[in-house]
Amino acid sequence: MKYPNDIVSEILMTNDEIQKRAKEIAYQINEDYKDKDLILICTLKGATFFFSDVCKYVDLDCKIQFLKASSYIGNATISGGDVKISDVNKFDVKGKDILIIEDIVDTGLTCEKLFNHFNMEGCNSVNVCTLLDKPSRRVTKVTPKYTGKEIDDKFVIGYGLDYNEKYRNLPFVGVINKKYI
Repeated sequence: MKYPNDIVSEILMTNDEIQKRAKEIAYQINEDYKDKDLILICTLKGATFFFSDVCKYVDLDCKIQFLKASSYIGNATISGGDVKISDVNKFDVKGKDILIIEDIVDTGLTCEKLFNHFNMEGCNSVNVCTLLDKPSRRVTKVTPKYTGKEIDDKFVIGYGLDYNEKYRNLPFVGVINKKYI
């Protein structure tokens, strides 16, 4: 089944804009982490697309890991606040520099939980890189080190971001048309 033509009411980032920012961010990561023992961590499922794009341009000897994190359940459009994380204990972070790559930083609760975990495990540093930052919804002190684009409080889909596990494969980021919620 094909997506409706009006699935989004507004496009916030085109594929070209995302690619440009991914490259710019990766070059900054190369500079900032050139002498570090870096682990790039992808938060599944949403960050997969952006993670892949950034990693293409990271020219460092680093490790790549994946974990699953979610605070949205079912067809909710607002984070429930109860962050579920799995696979976080499957790799050693002691003495490493951690860069979590996210699709979106909203309330900051997922990042805060991950920061706390990795710091307790003895990492050297932990930061976040995100495609989208929605600071108007932040309830924590988390601030991304790298941001693709800051957005207003809108529910977005595409480029890994979903609504009820749909629309991740749209090649852009857009605001979902409310009639489909």
